[in-house]
Amino acid sequence: MLDKIKLLIGQPIGVAFKSGLSVSGVLCDADDNEICLLEYLYQAKFVQKYYDYELIQGIYIFPSCDNDLLN
Repeated sequence: MLDKIKLLIGQPIGVAFKSGLSVSGVLCDADDNEICLLEYLYQAKFVQKYYDYELIQGIYIFPSCDNDLLN
């Protein structure tokens, strides 16, 4: 599983948590315990946050802009 996640480094992803919340950002790094995600806060502010795999329900790559499934 970690090998698949590492292929997403540098890509925009969505992360769904077991709590029902979700975040999106650019995946910066991943190791055996957690992912590092660069998230947009406001204006020109960004923050790197670390999320433990135990909190994560799913990791999803962003679809392309020409995908018919987008609203």
